[in-house]
Amino acid sequence: MNEATERAPLYRRIVVGVDGSSQAAAALGHAWQLAEATGAELVVVAAWTYPPVFTGYTDSIDPEADAWAVLDQALTGRFDGTVPEEISKKTVPGPAAAALIEESKDADLLVVGSRGHGGFSGLLLGSVSAQCAEHAHCPVLVHH
Repeated sequence: MNEATERAPLYRRIVVGVDGSSQAAAALGHAWQLAEATGAELVVVAAWTYPPVFTGYTDSIDPEADAWAVLDQALTGRFDGTVPEEISKKTVPGPAAAALIEESKDADLLVVGSRGHGGFSGLLLGSVSAQCAEHAHCPVLVHH
């Protein structure tokens, strides 16, 4: 190929949100397939916040550590304990939708599950995936 016909890669950075749900695990698997096929970096993100009724005592509450545990469990479950080097992971403080929308600023694709742990059963699209689809700074793939 000459310089005029070369194309930029389809995706350079794919972000996927995980929350410990089976839908997020499926989204992670799909995001990995896309990253592998396109040579993109895959960034796996878990958001965390303090509980709504927070008294200020943090000795037994560590939502960031819980988010890291969710990330590790999702990756270990998907890759049988051997996580590929091309995968980055991070936790982000804040509500899940806001955190993923912020992460989408530097992404070529945001992948989310159709439903997570929150919300109401029976909804076809969860509130996080709906907010991401509406407000993300890059294309969004909602994996069912």
